[in-house]
Amino acid sequence: MSILESVVIGAGQAGLSASYHLKRLGIEHVVLDANQHAGGAWQHRWDALTMLDVHGVAELPDGAPPARSTLRANQAVPATFAEYERAHDLPVLRPVSVSRVSDEGGSLVVHADAGRWRTRTLVNATGTWTSPFLPHYPGMETFLGEQLHTIDYPGPEHFRGKRVLVVGGGASAVQFLGALAPITDTLWATRRPPVWRTDDFTPEAGAAAVALVEQRVAQGLPPESVVSVTGLMLRPQEREAERLGAYAARRPMFERIEPDGVRWSDGAFEPVDVILWATGFRPAIGHLAPLHLRSPHGGIQLDRNGRGTTVVIDPRVQLVGYGPSASTIGANRAGRSAAKGVQRVLTAIAERAPSETAGALA
Repeated sequence: MSILESVVIGAGQAGLSASYHLKRLGIEHVVLDANQHAGGAWQHRWDALTMLDVHGVAELPDGAPPARSTLRANQAVPATFAEYERAHDLPVLRPVSVSRVSDEGGSLVVHADAGRWRTRTLVNATGTWTSPFLPHYPGMETFLGEQLHTIDYPGPEHFRGKRVLVVGGGASAVQFLGALAPITDTLWATRRPPVWRTDDFTPEAGAAAVALVEQRVAQGLPPESVVSVTGLMLRPQEREAERLGAYAARRPMFERIEPDGVRWSDGAFEPVDVILWATGFRPAIGHLAPLHLRSPHGGIQLDRNGRGTTVVIDPRVQLVGYGPSASTIGANRAGRSAAKGVQRVLTAIAERAPSETAGALA
């Protein structure tokens, strides 16, 4: 089995950015994507989500962003990514589902359903979409209605005429309530009171939010999303839900789930037809477990005080779309950083090889 200089896992925004920069540096690599088609996680989002609803998709390096329009996001962004792959002739292989990455004889070996790839370095760009977080509450297995996670969201029309409990304090929960409250009966429950932004979200505010995520990553703590530290803001399309009181009626979390609804801690019962869990995602990094990259604090420590992409414990591995780079703008920057990190490792290997050969001949 020949040894590649690098393997990129994932062909979303971060993976394509990394591939672009690796190719620009002349680094031999392949991109392994588990999806049937281009588009990363965007192709799996609900049909009702348009390019006017998304917060924005940054342009890829030497590319153009998808236009803001009424087009479905799950069509517009994948089309943009597919054209980008073609235009830059990126070495994407799909569908390839990676199961694990191991260290064998000093090389990294990527194990997948379509074969194995041996590589000197790895860029992991698997994001979070395939790792939804669903908390467990007593009695949830007894619920007779529907329980859906963000990943399963079918669009607002599915819920018309049903009483929907939205669970979660992030941007997705706010968006769901904005879409559902005007057409059906909604409730909202969160673990903590939501934090609303009352000022403009300036570049300086964004940088401060990212810095908070970087601090956690620098300490090897599990990352929080950038959105979780920016606070919540209502967009124009959510003002009608606000007028209807959807956000003011937020409740603390229920104590247990019963067959026809939820029971609050004060003993009151609330009947609901659907529980919509907008409880977020976790980094999809289970396939990296054989490399033992996690710190004692449960996260993966990155270099440059959390602003880089190189894994401190194993510099052969770059993480993009993780922690502070888990946004489209951050993913682009991380792709460039990861390619440079790969280049540093390959340079160190090349410089070490002659001395090792000389030592063996002495």
